[in-house]
Amino acid sequence: MHALAYSLFPILNVLGLVVMIFATTMLVPLAVAFLGGDKALTAYDTAFLITLASGAAMWFVTRRFKRELAPRDGFLLVSLVWTTLPAFATLPLLLHLPRLSFTDAYFEAMSGLTTTGATVLSGLDALPLSINVWRHLLVWMGGMGVIVLAVAILPLLGVGGSQIYKAETAGPLKEQKLTPRIAETAKGLYLIYGAVSLVCMVSYRIAGMTWPDAFMHMCSTMGLGGFSSHDASFAYWDSPAIEYTAVVFMLFAGFNFSMHFLAWRRRSLAVYWRDPEGKAYIAVVLAASLAIAAFLHWSGQYPDFATSLRFALFNTVSIATTTGYASTDFNQWPTLAPVLMLFLCGFATCAGSTGGGIKMIRAIILVKQALREFVRILHPRVVNPVHVGGQVIENNVIFAILAFMLIYGGSIIFLTFLMLLSGLDVITAFTAVVACINNTGPGLNQVGPASNFGVLTDFETWVCTFAMLIGRLELMSVLVLFTPAFWRK
Repeated sequence: MHALAYSLFPILNVLGLVVMIFATTMLVPLAVAFLGGDKALTAYDTAFLITLASGAAMWFVTRRFKRELAPRDGFLLVSLVWTTLPAFATLPLLLHLPRLSFTDAYFEAMSGLTTTGATVLSGLDALPLSINVWRHLLVWMGGMGVIVLAVAILPLLGVGGSQIYKAETAGPLKEQKLTPRIAETAKGLYLIYGAVSLVCMVSYRIAGMTWPDAFMHMCSTMGLGGFSSHDASFAYWDSPAIEYTAVVFMLFAGFNFSMHFLAWRRRSLAVYWRDPEGKAYIAVVLAASLAIAAFLHWSGQYPDFATSLRFALFNTVSIATTTGYASTDFNQWPTLAPVLMLFLCGFATCAGSTGGGIKMIRAIILVKQALREFVRILHPRVVNPVHVGGQVIENNVIFAILAFMLIYGGSIIFLTFLMLLSGLDVITAFTAVVACINNTGPGLNQVGPASNFGVLTDFETWVCTFAMLIGRLELMSVLVLFTPAFWRK
């Protein structure tokens, strides 16, 4: 018991604090329901009290076991937070939608917090405003990581946060810090995130959305989470102005937020130009958009190139940045186009962004490593280190990326076979897994943009839920918990 208290209780103590903080976010949809008089009001009263009481009880029982967290504690805490918070986030959905199963409610909440944007709900237009606000708020909070938000607050309560931040932040070069203190880093990132979110909301309103829609779609745009308050997603407006506004902010959110922070602090845009990952990200996404537009025009999908470019640009940027909005049913396009878009979602966003996938920096390093191997085959004795942006990439980073890619590919194959085992067709199974593990949203066939994940069985839904979780936490942060070495003293 003593060993358990020392190893687990301090983690549960911090988890209790995080749950209590998370409970306060339910006051936002509660206020919306109260002011708008919608039918979901009582659901938030109950959900708030249950969540707050649970977090307080967890904190109170374990309060005597506080200690500085070790690195392995950070991994366990991150996984516990990202599995526990969706369970509490289901409460408003379950209380207001009694026919919704826990499996589907947990999927919806996990989809929001992991910024995946896949949904099992239909009839979104008829849902109470507060329910839609809650779904979108989950995406906004998940965008920069609930953990990073907590890191900015928990130090005030005497809880160190650097181990948590390192376990949750994305990318192979995550040891780099923007400011000396981790709490200041988190605050700086959220300052940028919050300021741009406000600009995004106002821009959506100017482009033609109502204020509620502007707020909700700002949440899912900045979080790259693709939830919408309408079943038709962006096809509901059929507005080029709204679509182009979304493209700008999706591209912005797909950048490394460290670059935004540094650009703001130095008052210079030169930071973006010197970032090799950012340049590659913009070049790949825009080039793919132009190529898909030309292909759609050539195949006669749309009457002119301008229309082809409009639909290609919006939907390609949406899928490549792992947002998941749709302005048309791209499942009906010639197969090459949607498959290329899903391929892009695997790597197109930057490390440190709110997007999913393996991140562009890993793709760049992998390509450079492959080229280095070609040189080594021809010249075995040559010294040819991998450089990115003038920085030499250490071999241990390259080895870690290669291991990550093996686990990434293996996870997709294994989870796809699980989906096939349940009887799904191969296109639905594979694209559902790819869309979930890359936190993208829609796949193809049965889970395409004109449908949703509500067509899946409970088993298939849990497979996709697990894929979303490991994808958001970059696989190793979760899968390391299943290794004997993690639990060995």
